[in-house]
Amino acid sequence: MKKVIFLLISILAVNAFSQTEKDSINQLKEVIIQATRAQKNDPFTKTDISKSEIEKRNLGQDIPVLLNFLPNVVTTSDAGAGVGYTGIRIRGSDATRVNVTINGIPLNDSESQATYWVNLPDFASSTQSMQLQRGVGTSTNGAGAFGASLNLATNGITEKADIQIHNSFGSFNTHKHNLQFHSGTLGEHFTFSGRLSTIQSDGYIDRASSDLKSFFLSGTYQNNKTMLKAMAFGGHEITYQSWYGVDEATFNENPTFNYAGAIYDDAWNVVDYYDNQVDDYTQTHYQLHLNHSFNANLNATMALHYTKGFGFYESYKQDQDFSDYGMNSLDVDGTIINSTDLIRQKWLDNDFYGMTYSLRYSSLDKFKLIIGGALNQYDGDHFGEVIWARYASDTEKNHRYYENNGLKTDFNTFVKVNYKISDKWQLFADMQMRNVFYKTTDFLVDDIDTNWLFFNPKMGITYTINDKNNLYASYARGNKEPIRDDFEYATETPKAEKLDDFELGWRYNSDKVKLQTNAYFMKYKDQLVLTGALSDVGDFIRANSGESYRLGLEVEANLSLVKGLHWQPNISVSRNENIDYYIEDTDTYSNTTISYSPDFIAGSNLVYMPVDNLQIALLSKYVSSQFMSNIELESSVLDSYFTTDLHLQWQKDNLFGVKQVTFTGMLNNIFNKKYASNGYMWGTTPYYFPQAGTNFLLGVNLAF
Repeated sequence: MKKVIFLLISILAVNAFSQTEKDSINQLKEVIIQATRAQKNDPFTKTDISKSEIEKRNLGQDIPVLLNFLPNVVTTSDAGAGVGYTGIRIRGSDATRVNVTINGIPLNDSESQATYWVNLPDFASSTQSMQLQRGVGTSTNGAGAFGASLNLATNGITEKADIQIHNSFGSFNTHKHNLQFHSGTLGEHFTFSGRLSTIQSDGYIDRASSDLKSFFLSGTYQNNKTMLKAMAFGGHEITYQSWYGVDEATFNENPTFNYAGAIYDDAWNVVDYYDNQVDDYTQTHYQLHLNHSFNANLNATMALHYTKGFGFYESYKQDQDFSDYGMNSLDVDGTIINSTDLIRQKWLDNDFYGMTYSLRYSSLDKFKLIIGGALNQYDGDHFGEVIWARYASDTEKNHRYYENNGLKTDFNTFVKVNYKISDKWQLFADMQMRNVFYKTTDFLVDDIDTNWLFFNPKMGITYTINDKNNLYASYARGNKEPIRDDFEYATETPKAEKLDDFELGWRYNSDKVKLQTNAYFMKYKDQLVLTGALSDVGDFIRANSGESYRLGLEVEANLSLVKGLHWQPNISVSRNENIDYYIEDTDTYSNTTISYSPDFIAGSNLVYMPVDNLQIALLSKYVSSQFMSNIELESSVLDSYFTTDLHLQWQKDNLFGVKQVTFTGMLNNIFNKKYASNGYMWGTTPYYFPQAGTNFLLGVNLAF
């Protein structure tokens, strides 16, 4: 397979360099991501985010925080201020059910299916555009999309050379510095770009520090028929752990308290903190994309990719049983010692590689056909080491107390057809087959060795009323395999999930009003819902819930009120129910609300531009209360919250010899709302993740 892939790449690359040159070479439109994105009139619910929109608030916070004001989105930050570990939920679905791709290549971790944005700090600075599809959406590569899919495209081709220097600083000793360059077009064919970034923050939560470094490099060759694009990007993060949250009493009295690294005396009073209770991880991505246009109607893309990840998190643990670490008891002068204080590291060392492909055919804007897919493999080693112990038993240095491996192969292929019946009617059909093989070694008593074959059909219709209005309706089937933790923490073997997603929408587009309204009904079978419990490494534990559904209405608009004044509001109203949810403690079934699923979410972005180069924006977010368990415990209610941010941006060309200077300021949570956007249940005791009160970020960008 690898030889065939490289042979195809070589043939097409030679073809690219041997073509007859014309006096004027046209720019080849980049279509790398079009195979996995919904197009303008496709019958799916989506929001497109341009580079200019990304840049307005990009002062070092993670991508989930930048998406916070989109419809039906809830975001959270472990450190409380948007730097470090951040999370996102869409339509009540957590990050393991949000498919993320970069240039069509899967980003979700293969085993946990989560996306760890902390591994790619400041990636927003190298992002050209994003598309968020809510619901199952169109077929894509990687983990199944049950809540949404997020498609990122990296920076495109820039014809003119430039250098940009960005610096920002703010509350909690947060600061970001990056240097970017674009070569412009060299010799009519070549372009290069790159970025170096560093972000540091002490965090709102005690000791929740982040030390983040990242890079991005890209080189492109293009002529009138072919584009060959190579890129490498990655990051190294060191974050002090802050995934424990706080109980209710501590949340009220001392919300910044952090249990991580605490060292206790015999009476369980905190006497000190371990200074290296950190998560330390490096992830590097390599991508090679080939895009060839055979003629005006036929286009092909192929990509090879490889991702290397390795790192550990380190913890000080007290009074640990020798038996849990493969250590023997000690006999000291007749006294048997069976436990010890120790420092352990849990390691990940993984490789992810494969290929994606697509073939696109279009005819007179009436018929479009896309054949695409991917073949990817993940090979991940997990192991733990004791690097220090008060009583080391008979172990050697860096005693390895467990090691196991996960091997996952993921193959999918899809066919998408878009047919324009008339000026009014457009049909869409999408058929995907996905085959997943997953095998573990030395993981559980009974290792996992299984595979799933999924068929995911999608179909829809769009009716264009006039040049301002269209209606759409669609159906999409989604299937999704359990994650590694589902097997580890399950009381019974977890089942794959099934979802039937029905969407009905209306789009209105005029010079002053842009409106998208959609209703959805998502019917699940064996949905793996969050139980509210947490594993010892901060991962949320899930369980199959039988039948369940989500029924909702989403409205988003972009309104030009008067000259210089724009308003972008959105609301989401939903009902999220488990049908006959099994409650193990009472051995009963009951209709309950799905955990972490608020029934009302609203966002607002009010923008005033008194002059062309000055923008003032007021951003607000409301999230209604939600349960942190599926049995509607009163103690598991996470209270509603409403926050408001103030954003200012001033831009000036040719200032003091600089081509363009941009000043940006953000005052977050201006009313100092005390709130938690996330939490979990430890038995019947709730724990919360407090978010920062009033805080600020200031930035200046210099473009030369």
